[in-house]
Amino acid sequence: MYNKVFLIGRVAKDPELRLTPSGVPVTRFVVAVDRFKKKSNNEDKITDFFRVVAWRRLAEICNQYLKKGKLIEIEGRLQIDSYQKDGESRSITEVIMDNMQMLDKINNDEKSENENQ
Repeated sequence: MYNKVFLIGRVAKDPELRLTPSGVPVTRFVVAVDRFKKKSNNEDKITDFFRVVAWRRLAEICNQYLKKGKLIEIEGRLQIDSYQKDGESRSITEVIMDNMQMLDKINNDEKSENENQ
């Protein structure tokens, strides 16, 4: 059995870093990935939004460097969690990130900002 996901898309919302009660960093954000639907000689663009979760040092890196609109590649696995809300069964699907690559070129403003930190 194999559970591996590769996504290339843009960060749809700035990442949010939180700490678990035991102090482990976790960052959550959403990645927008475009796909094209062929429709009788026309192509319509459809955007899928994926919830992404990063843990520990990777969570800190995502929080520090990722901003809305950044192009990234994500490698991870799918995880589906079920829960009850108002007596109704619900589920949520997330990509648990194992690795991440920033694909945008760094501009001069970002270079000087990163050097000052």
